[in-house]
Amino acid sequence: MRSRYSAFVKGDTGYLLRTWHPRTRPERLDLDPRMRWTGLEILDATGGSAFHGTGTVTFRASYRGGSLHERSRFERVAGAWVYVDGDFPE
Repeated sequence: MRSRYSAFVKGDTGYLLRTWHPRTRPERLDLDPRMRWTGLEILDATGGSAFHGTGTVTFRASYRGGSLHERSRFERVAGAWVYVDGDFPE
């Protein structure tokens, strides 16, 4: 999760696409170059150890003017953790 946040901060779409599950990955990703991310807070995590094939991370990512609160789902594919999808808890 932290590496994907860092990729959003840097605008590294290649990394974001490589770490996205092939089943749900978009063909391309257009990031707003004016977006200024200012912090990441991990609120909760489940699964995700060496013994798990799935996991979730609930986080709040702050940006100038607001924040994004998401519960992200991850799966292990060929030994690597990849982002599947997420929802936005209230």
